[in-house]
This record gives sequence, structure tokens and C-alpha cells, in this order.
Amino acid sequence: MESSQDRSAFRRSLLRWYSQNGRDLPWRRTRDPYAILVSELMLQQTQVGAVLPYYNKWLRRFPTFAALAKASENNVLLAWQGLGYYARARNLRATAKIVHRQYRGTFPREIDGIRKLPGIGSYTAHAVATFAFDQSVPVVEVNTSRVLARLFDLQTPIDRATAREKLWRSAAALVPKHNAGKFNSALMDLGATICLPKPRCPTCPVQKFCRATNPEQLPFRKSRPALKKLTEDHALIVRQNRILLQQSAARWRKMWIMPPLYLDGLKPSRSARPSYTLSFPFTHHRVTLRVFRKQLHRVANQRQRWFSIRRLRTIPIPSPHRRALAALLNSPLDVKR
Repeated sequence: MESSQDRSAFRRSLLRWYSQNGRDLPWRRTRDPYAILVSELMLQQTQVGAVLPYYNKWLRRFPTFAALAKASENNVLLAWQGLGYYARARNLRATAKIVHRQYRGTFPREIDGIRKLPGIGSYTAHAVATFAFDQSVPVVEVNTSRVLARLFDLQTPIDRATAREKLWRSAAALVPKHNAGKFNSALMDLGATICLPKPRCPTCPVQKFCRATNPEQLPFRKSRPALKKLTEDHALIVRQNRILLQQSAARWRKMWIMPPLYLDGLKPSRSARPSYTLSFPFTHHRVTLRVFRKQLHRVANQRQRWFSIRRLRTIPIPSPHRRALAALLNSPLDVKR
């Protein structure tokens, strides 16, 4: 697609397909930069189907930058509970405070200004600029990367800096001057529904423009690091309808978890069997959570606190620990929230 005629033909074919097959997503029915930013941060490393039930609930609870800026971190983390990668929620709240206080509620329109906000990188800044303000800028994420790598037969692993630069240049060459937001949505939907890891080439509306001779083999990636296995032992300590929890200072910062067993001589004996076991992924790790019932009559450190079991619905608890508590206490605890 070196000629402007080819690029124009590509856009027409793609937009014609999108007008009939585009996904009806709630964040596509608005130009509000706040609502679009919420969707983009929720969608980072999370599938659309998992985000949908959270998105509308979030906007009902925190409908504007001002509402989110005034919310407590506890309530923000509680509303995000179950989506994972909680730094996204903290960054969203921090951004809301900046927009509310420094920009008087008006979200910046310039890419450079957007990128200065907490947790916002190139993709998110471009996405808000094109979907909220219809700016003619490219968006490169996992789906569009796959489409572009195949369209231009990119033979360099896409997780290398040189390949990423090529992808952004290629995307910039394709994006039109007008209706850029619609075009970028179409390109994303093409990757999400047709140009899949196992591509459906016979149904692709722009197949004739694709240079890839073996599309299933693209995009190339560098070898990924081996999955590390971790075992984490925690204690279930219940007394008089109260449970002892500890505020995490690490992975789930500021959220409440069951106390780690390595504290205060709580480590289980070799013959002890856990009351509950759960395996879950976390970035490049596969974590096995083991929970042991223990007796304890004092708080071991300042981060630990006794909670009424009835209050567990009102405090932010990461999903693996919430699932364990729901099973061990025989209570639903809104584990799907």
C-alpha cells in the first residue's frame, strides 16, 4: 500500500465492513474523554467480555473526573475489585485528581499533555485523542499490531523497539485525516474478530491488501521468559465472628489479604495440609495460594486488623483471597464483583 490510491481503497473496504460488523461497545457511544479513558485503562491486559460488567457500574458510581477525584482509595479499589492490575485504578484516580484540580475538569487534548498523566502511555494517549477528539493519530495495541504485522509482512519480532517503531509508522500512514476514530475502531475490530491468532482469511474484507504469505506465523515474538512458579502460604485466623487481615504493601498495595504465614512463627509444619488451595496467573508467574487455619490472639504488626466477617463485602480484597475466604467461610462475599 505504497500509493495513496491503495491506502484509500483499503480504508473504504475496511470501513464498509465495519459499518456492518463493528462491535457495539458502550464506550463507542460517547465522546466523553473520561468515559473513554476509563474503558482504555480497564481494557489493558483484560478482555472486553470481562470489562463490560464493570464499565457501566463504574460510571454510575464515579460518573466524572470530579466524582472520582473525591472518592476514597478504599472505595476505588473496591469498585475495581476483580479486574486485577490495581495500579490501573490508582493511576485513574490520580489522573482524576490532576484533571479536576489542575485542569479544572477539562481533559487535555494534546498527546504530550495526555501522556504526562499517571499511568498513560503512547497507546492510551493516542486512543483517547482519536476516540474522544477524533484526532488523526494511529493506535497500536495487541489487535492492531497483529493486523499491521500481517498487512506489511513484518519479519521482525514485534516486541523489539525497531519493530514497534515500524508498526507505529505503518499505522500512521493508514489513518485518515477525517473519521480517524471510526477507522481505528475498525482496525481494532478486524484484529479482534477476523485477523485472530488463527486468522479467518477467507472472510477478511481487506485480504487483497495483505502481504503476508504465512499469516498464521505472524507476528513474530522474542522468546518469552519461563513461567515462574510461586507458592504463597497464608493464615485464616477467625475469632468471635471476626477475621484477622493484613493490608498488603507489595503486589496488592493497600488491599486486605490474609496474613502471610512466614510472620511470627506461623509457618506450617511439613505434615500440615492446607484448608484451601488455589492456583492463579500473575504476569510471568503461576502462583499457588495455600491457606492454613491458625489460632492467634494478638495483632502481629501495624498493618493487621480485625474485621467483622459481615464487613468483608465493604473492603477491597484481591480476587484470589476473596475466593478463598468465600469458600472457607461459606459465604459468597461478592467474589464476582
